[in-house]
Amino acid sequence: MLIGISLGTLGSGGSILTVPIMVYLLHISPVAATGYSLFVVGLTSLFGWATYMRKKLVHLKTALIFALPSLVSVFLTRRYLMPHIPDVIFSSGNFTLDKNLFIMLLFAVLMVVVAYNMIKNKNYREQENAATPHYSYIIIIGFFTGILTGIVGIGGGFLIIPALVFFARIPIKMSVGTSLMIIAANSFIGFAGEISSGVFINWMFLLKFSAFSILGIAVGSKISSRLSSEELKRGFGWFVLVMGVAILVRELLVFS
Repeated sequence: MLIGISLGTLGSGGSILTVPIMVYLLHISPVAATGYSLFVVGLTSLFGWATYMRKKLVHLKTALIFALPSLVSVFLTRRYLMPHIPDVIFSSGNFTLDKNLFIMLLFAVLMVVVAYNMIKNKNYREQENAATPHYSYIIIIGFFTGILTGIVGIGGGFLIIPALVFFARIPIKMSVGTSLMIIAANSFIGFAGEISSGVFINWMFLLKFSAFSILGIAVGSKISSRLSSEELKRGFGWFVLVMGVAILVRELLVFS
């Protein structure tokens, strides 16, 4: 439910909750959790996107420009890169950076960096109302987001939304709906790469988990309609920051 509410309200945050919940509460390995997250977030985002489409809050042209390069990179990453990342990436003395720790630390650092930029920026309204979109940046960020989606199992909303606002010049609420469309496409393509690599998938667990997440996104879309752009932006930033710091502290404490 919380995952769906997050996606419906902010257009992001689904995987930010999904991966930690699966890892810390359900004791699923980070590698498996990133794959499962792609399915849950993809299916939930698909329902949220339909809701925003009915409200005419999806910018289809920008979604396609962003999604095409990211779809290529996420599939290639999940299909070919992830299976070849070694279980032990680096080891020196008592320190061992394994695949699971690498995923969770990368996940948390990205969250903190993006959250800081969203909270700190003071020209958000001016940026979203600027006249000239920079689609070349959107293509580059789309490709980069696809790689991160494949490695960390995120939908990429916490990267997509700032890109849509600051480079495509789309208002925050339309960015949320557009982000959900991109997240759904990215997540399903990434999950297709996961399946094609031959890993075991617990379908019953995924369907049950996703059902409650879909209920939550209906609640989240109603919350979004009652908040201003500035409230959404700041809430989004603080939410991502808290989750990122929490994951960093948790992983470093476990390691120590």
